[in-house]
Amino acid sequence: MQIADSSFLVTGGSGGLGAACVRALVERGARVLIADVNHEAGGRLAAELGDRAKFLRTDVIHVAGVQTAVAAAAELAPLRGVINCAGILRAGRVVGKEGPHDLAVFSSVVQVNLVGTFNVVRLAAAAMAQNEPNAESERGLVINTASVAAFDGQIGQAAYAASKAGVAGMTLPIARELARFGIRVVAIAPGAFETEMMAGISDEARSSLVSQVPFPPRLGRPEEFAALAMHIIGNPMLNGTVIRLDGALRMAAK
Repeated sequence: MQIADSSFLVTGGSGGLGAACVRALVERGARVLIADVNHEAGGRLAAELGDRAKFLRTDVIHVAGVQTAVAAAAELAPLRGVINCAGILRAGRVVGKEGPHDLAVFSSVVQVNLVGTFNVVRLAAAAMAQNEPNAESERGLVINTASVAAFDGQIGQAAYAASKAGVAGMTLPIARELARFGIRVVAIAPGAFETEMMAGISDEARSSLVSQVPFPPRLGRPEEFAALAMHIIGNPMLNGTVIRLDGALRMAAK
């Protein structure tokens, strides 16, 4: 998949993993549509990167907004790829000190992380299916963000783990379906990374996660996530799989 002079849509692109992907794509000559609800950070990033990046405030669970973002990305250059990094983290025990888990909180996490991801995938795939194929018969690529929590979620992560397990679980069936269009689908399952989402957890929880990473014994860097995303774009045999990027982290129960 050629990056230069192609267009990519990056959700959650204003910060963290998404922003690192935006920068990596622009450095390689792509045009990027930054789709995020954080208009201040998104606007700053687009201004910093110049005419190869454009920001559009986008809520991934809103159909019309995502349709607009997909169309805007396609106007920049042929839309060849989507990187879904939009997501939220809400912790809560199933039965906590104040009673049962708030069902609205559980639903909101699943809506953004799973339903929102699928909303972007389905609309972007419909657009990319109209592309002319390249020499490898590729028309497009989807990279979704799962999490190691999909496989070894901790106590209090029921909502987050369920949403990310859904992202991991839909990777293969969607890849199989979209193969006829020449569209690949891959998910990355990052471990503990240095992002705004991680900044919201307690120092105790942060220290606990870092102590569980065998090597390198630190939080991941967004640039390392972006480096893997760039490799996926360039390697046409990567399809229908979930790749853990975690320094061999296997999270304990808490």
